[in-house]
Amino acid sequence: MSILTPVQSEKLTALASALVDQGAARLLIEPLQRGTGYWFGGGNVIEDRDGSILICGRYRNYGDSRTGIHSGDRGLEAAIFRASTIAGPFEKVASFSKKDLSYPDREVVSIEGVALHLTEDGIEFFVSTEKDVPYPAHLSTFLKPGAGVWSIDRLSADLVGNLAPSSLEEVIPCGSHDPGRLHCKDPWTFDLPNGDLVLGYCTHPFSWSSSGTALAVRRKGTDTYETISNDVLRRGPVWDIAAARATERLAIPKLGAFADGPDLSLYFYDSCECLRQLDENPRAVSRPRGWSCEEIGGIAVGEDHDLSKIESLSVEAPLFISPYGTGCSRYVATLTTKDGIFATWQQSQDDLSQPLVGHFLSMDRVREILA
Repeated sequence: MSILTPVQSEKLTALASALVDQGAARLLIEPLQRGTGYWFGGGNVIEDRDGSILICGRYRNYGDSRTGIHSGDRGLEAAIFRASTIAGPFEKVASFSKKDLSYPDREVVSIEGVALHLTEDGIEFFVSTEKDVPYPAHLSTFLKPGAGVWSIDRLSADLVGNLAPSSLEEVIPCGSHDPGRLHCKDPWTFDLPNGDLVLGYCTHPFSWSSSGTALAVRRKGTDTYETISNDVLRRGPVWDIAAARATERLAIPKLGAFADGPDLSLYFYDSCECLRQLDENPRAVSRPRGWSCEEIGGIAVGEDHDLSKIESLSVEAPLFISPYGTGCSRYVATLTTKDGIFATWQQSQDDLSQPLVGHFLSMDRVREILA
């Protein structure tokens, strides 16, 4: 049974569509090159203590992960950008290479999702990397040549400019005890009112046949992470049957249809029909099963008093599809200010590159939608 009324579901869908407006999006950060396989994104956006805006992400160059990392550079660099306002322009203020993020006994072969988080007295930078560690012995034949296993590390400092590899520590190790969730990557964070930190991330099995979402909590005053759920958002029956990778949580404003109800959150998630390309039947309805292996987006909702379960509102079809290129649209992140909500995401272009784009929705417009 849904936790929302039909009217509330319609309003949240309208809010998300207006926020992640594919046609109105403006270019924020270019990939290193325009062309197939060149991306920038996979991070979040926060407001620093001085009021400036920080955006993080990873540069990805061409590479085919299906055959192993030696088919291209793939995840090349984690980077942080700053602008004085949401309007930009954004300038790079920090950068970390594969070598920077490697351990003496574990070389990084690729970099993926990243996330910035302000602490009481500083800042931390969560980074997911693929390290050249082996699979469990009985699954070793599934490991692609030159590839490894994904896990999540953290760098911390008092200021962004002081983030350094010397502070690197692993916070979410690979799930070697659970082959169904062997790879852990693409972190995203949010704070609870009591000061606890929630760290979300996606998981993949040893076979790379699906993807799910896990949540962990770091209690205030501690430095350990307790699992909330290993499967907070179940994969769906249609377009999102292969993946359900949440990338962001947005607290729903207590306005209009949501003014008097419980505290709810809207979650943005990426998915696809399959992790391998499937050909369409040219005589059938276009995209009859979804969008094959292109990562596109939907939304889910959850009650804040129970973070162990969220439910999709995009059951029959995706909500976020780029009007350009392959249709890929993913890694939504948001920043709520007193003036409105700023959203960023990675969007396919006609030249098949995927830069980071963004859109700002005024709070007046938010009120109109939720009224």
